[in-house]
Amino acid sequence: MRILITGCNGQLGNEMQLLEKENQQHTYYNTDVAELDITDEAAINRFVTDNEIDGIVNCAAYTAVDKAEDNQELCHTLNATAPGLLAEAIEKRGGWMIQISTDYVFDGTNHRPYVETDPVCPNSTYGRTKLAGEEAVLAGCSKSMIIRTAWLYSTFGNNFVKTMIRLGKEKSELGVIFDQIGTPTYARDLAVAIFAAINQGIVPGVYHFSNEGVISWYDFTKAIHRIAGITSCHVRPLHTSEYPTPAARPHYSVLDKTKIKATYALDIPYWETSLAECIDKLGL
Repeated sequence: MRILITGCNGQLGNEMQLLEKENQQHTYYNTDVAELDITDEAAINRFVTDNEIDGIVNCAAYTAVDKAEDNQELCHTLNATAPGLLAEAIEKRGGWMIQISTDYVFDGTNHRPYVETDPVCPNSTYGRTKLAGEEAVLAGCSKSMIIRTAWLYSTFGNNFVKTMIRLGKEKSELGVIFDQIGTPTYARDLAVAIFAAINQGIVPGVYHFSNEGVISWYDFTKAIHRIAGITSCHVRPLHTSEYPTPAARPHYSVLDKTKIKATYALDIPYWETSLAECIDKLGL
């Protein structure tokens, strides 16, 4: 197959590129904004047609959750309009599309892991635009797959793991929120799941993916410091109310992964196992 990857310079896009070397039966077109403007309908149609694209994995998004509250139009363009354009373009070729979405489509008031059929109720601009993107992709491409994920990190770019390591080395004390619960996702593990779907065949619908287990941001930070060998920084638990942000965060956003595991026979690693692998690759 001839596969278009958008957002190739991001965390997931970089992990996809690494795994492409192990999946050489396909041809990949790795693009970011310099190679393809996914807000330009004519450019998308031209690219998809000229390169005879069979499938699209859209890793591109506006992910600055707090800044999104002041940049709602741009956030909507990148997270909702652009995915719809990609979906319509690949539908014309009878192809498939995988759209990466987020736990922020939920308001975080559950007390059990969210399943794909739970009612959506985003309470931030980021969440609302990502939900609109899901709807646009499902409407635009009959062979589309939505994968919602959460707490993404990797060896690439800026993310929570790297930030906590840096701050742990710089500061003697750090306050981290303990009353927001979820599951980290190592971007490489998500990329593995995406390739499983590509190679086994796209089964349209909405799916959830994160690593296994449940944890708070505070406990996640403690584990990051322990694995990274940081002992000089005292980590204090904070209530969400002590650390106000422009965008509301889900208090509980654990995702139930039963559907994607059953569909693609996935064995998803425990969050701490993947965290240790990532920190080892960072070579600290």
